[in-house]
Amino acid sequence: MTYADKLHPWCIIRTLSNCQNLMIARFRSRGEATNYLNALQRLIPDGTFTIIFEMVKETTFVEDN
Repeated sequence: MTYADKLHPWCIIRTLSNCQNLMIARFRSRGEATNYLNALQRLIPDGTFTIIFEMVKETTFVEDN
């Protein structure tokens, strides 16, 4: 995950008919994501969309001595 992606953790996902997911957009705040989701649902009424918060797991490396 890039640094820019870490700054935008709220994602809108579209569920496709073949059991696959497509990331539509990323946002910094849930409010922005909700507003965009409302617009998408008006433009594509038969689409299935979901808002998710993509957490980033920080990895730490421990050196063995």
